[in-house]
Amino acid sequence: KLKMKYGFYVSPWDLSSIYWGEKDSQGRYTDNYAKKVFFPQCVELAQYGSDQFEMWFDGATGGDHAGYYGGAYGGKGTTGRRTIDNAQTFYDIPNLRDSIHKLLPNVVMWGVGGEVRWIGNEAGHAGETCWAMGSGESGNADAWRWCPGESDAKATTGGWFWKKNEKVLSAERLFQMYLETVGRNATLILNLPPDVNGLIPQATAQRMAELGRMLKTRLGNDLALKAKISVSEERTPGAHTDYSVRRLTDGNKNTYWATNDATTHATITLKWDKAVTVRYVQLMEHIKLGQRVRSFTIETSDDGTTFTPRATNIQTTTIGYKRIVPLNGSTAKSYEGDGYKVKAMRITINDSKACPLIQSLSVF
Repeated sequence: KLKMKYGFYVSPWDLSSIYWGEKDSQGRYTDNYAKKVFFPQCVELAQYGSDQFEMWFDGATGGDHAGYYGGAYGGKGTTGRRTIDNAQTFYDIPNLRDSIHKLLPNVVMWGVGGEVRWIGNEAGHAGETCWAMGSGESGNADAWRWCPGESDAKATTGGWFWKKNEKVLSAERLFQMYLETVGRNATLILNLPPDVNGLIPQATAQRMAELGRMLKTRLGNDLALKAKISVSEERTPGAHTDYSVRRLTDGNKNTYWATNDATTHATITLKWDKAVTVRYVQLMEHIKLGQRVRSFTIETSDDGTTFTPRATNIQTTTIGYKRIVPLNGSTAKSYEGDGYKVKAMRITINDSKACPLIQSLSVF
């Protein structure tokens, strides 16, 4: 109904299976688990439909989970610890990746698939500096492999699975998570555990609706559409398109404003005829052509002439596919106060790995 795609969470390790971690008489791992259990399960999941967008593989090297995950060799109450020393080999990951992509060419394989990365915490935040290469919260500007970050976090207090007396986090806290993940070049996987009846509890559903209204209210009225925007440079037009300032607000994900190749420092200036109240700036690079911006700053002016730096206590370094900057410098209290009443705003790209390509600019 909502045209949403879906994904599967898959746990590669299974301590209830007698084949998991199995070794032969010479102490070498066998391929029985991969062939008889893991691959068939993944193939089955891949056949649910072409609108599947992700297969999310959890940690895969085992551990000591007596009873809860089946114990040493299955059966409640059994004990023991089983681990494997090389998940890539034991699960035959290269063959798995090829097999899944033959069925689902566009599916993203998280974790053992090595195509996107865990952001490094389960607290709902990415690094203020966040490259879509490398690992962890901040990534690495010089890493060679594209591996964007996903942040998994709990919307409730009871854990990943439903608990009888769990509470739902406040909409303000969830909005903060949004700013610190989606607003920092990561994606947010927000856990909403269904109850014992397989339903999302009413309190959780109501809180999500509240969060949705908050997102629309705070990030819904784009003031950049009402501004006169100028830039320090426009890239020379191509045969079939241009890279003019109007591309910043045309709403087309396939177009972008750009400078010429040798230019890695540029400014974008917005001016309004009448003063507007601003709290957030949202920037998006044309990520299809890579992540480029290393440093940027934001200034506002209440008279259109004298500019004051904003968000000075935030690392305005990377942009990526999306960066949302609260101008008061606080993701926790981003909507407190009266905002800033301004007639002009200036965004300066101080440094970029190559000429900057900005797909979208919004001001809220």
